[in-house]
Amino acid sequence: MTYIIGEIGQNHNGSVELAKVIIDLASREIKDELFGNVLKGMDAVKLTKRDLKQELSQSQMNRVYDSPHSFGSTYGEHREKLELSDEEHFEVYKHAKSLGLDFVETLCAEGCLSILNYFTPDKLKVASRDLTNLPLLAALAETQIPIIISTGMAGKKELDEAIAVISKYHSNLSILHCVSQYPTEPKNVNLNTIAYLQKYYGDYTIGYSDHTIGISTPVAAVAMGAKIIEKHITLDRRMKGTDQAGSLGPDGVHRMVRDIRILDQSMGVEDIFIVEETKAAKVKLERSIATKVPLKAGAVIREADIHLLSPGDGFKWTERTNVIGKTAINDIQANEVIYSQNIK
Repeated sequence: MTYIIGEIGQNHNGSVELAKVIIDLASREIKDELFGNVLKGMDAVKLTKRDLKQELSQSQMNRVYDSPHSFGSTYGEHREKLELSDEEHFEVYKHAKSLGLDFVETLCAEGCLSILNYFTPDKLKVASRDLTNLPLLAALAETQIPIIISTGMAGKKELDEAIAVISKYHSNLSILHCVSQYPTEPKNVNLNTIAYLQKYYGDYTIGYSDHTIGISTPVAAVAMGAKIIEKHITLDRRMKGTDQAGSLGPDGVHRMVRDIRILDQSMGVEDIFIVEETKAAKVKLERSIATKVPLKAGAVIREADIHLLSPGDGFKWTERTNVIGKTAINDIQANEVIYSQNIK
């Protein structure tokens, strides 16, 4: 089954309570009304933790930030407003775990490891921008917590260098194909990178982190074999915040999770066979050997006397030697299926 991560990131806008409500959304089961099945909700939620002392140059932190999405007069004030403390992350973590969800943390600096004094995330996520931050990768890998990396800004060289650092500590690694364009244009998605990663990095779990608008691309990624899907989620795409408009709202979350869970069921096995549920249709709709003309009792049946009609509970065309040359026991009207009890 696909491991679906709802990326809250900082769509909580600095509010623990808002983060909890988004987690409630991610945990919802989905009713498949057509077949009466209950489909599992998301598997995990993800928050982002920054250490502002290790985030940007001082000049960038002090620059005026007058965007409609700003939470402060400078970019530093904006970032500070969006940060949850270690204790608040722990509170959000406990809420997610109470609902049966895994909790994933994107830690953006070594200083963020202080969060481990409060709890141990199920997985650590490395943002695309930090794939070349090799000291951070080493610090994260040293914890022995499973790691997910995104390739949104990476080529093969950057990916190989990151794997080399992490693998010194452990191999519990997942690689997500990603494109760091927000939103990502279809021409840049290149889902075939998933096949490339499966071929050349098959020792690791391969998935897809999506920044497109809508749900078709992550669903297609699952069809291509992605085992993890990560997608930004929010309560309302119109809320203030740079990631809100590119996230899935409640209806989008419902539709994406529904479609992925249905696709999970649909993939099946590499074989061809008749499933039990098609047997009734097979009897009703397939064709059987039937009379083309009326046959009197005692008539010897010729190939010219037969053709094929539904239902499919009689002789198949491959079994016509069981009919041709046989004698009709009773009168058979034209266009009626010939059964074994009708011939001898």
